[in-house]
Amino acid sequence: MPKKRTNQTGWLRYSGVGFEFVAAVVGMALFGAFVVDRYFGTYPWGLVVGAMLGTIGGGYNLIRESLEAFKSFESESKSNGDGGIKRTEAGDDESTDRD
Repeated sequence: MPKKRTNQTGWLRYSGVGFEFVAAVVGMALFGAFVVDRYFGTYPWGLVVGAMLGTIGGGYNLIRESLEAFKSFESESKSNGDGGIKRTEAGDDESTDRD
């Protein structure tokens, strides 16, 4: 059974998605520049097309991970029964105890 992710490691997940996006763009741009352009002699078009393909692939991954995170947030909110938003009356401060 997969381990359930906690909120403490959530920021790692989101920063990882950002690194994956950058890696996709840079990786495909470098592939286009060094492999395609050198083999076919089409400088700078391999670089441009590689960067565009990396942006499309990285964007797809970014959207897919964001939708997955949103769905997991919704399911956690429904299981808690609070709708995901904690509402308090004006002037109430539940984080401190004044007694």
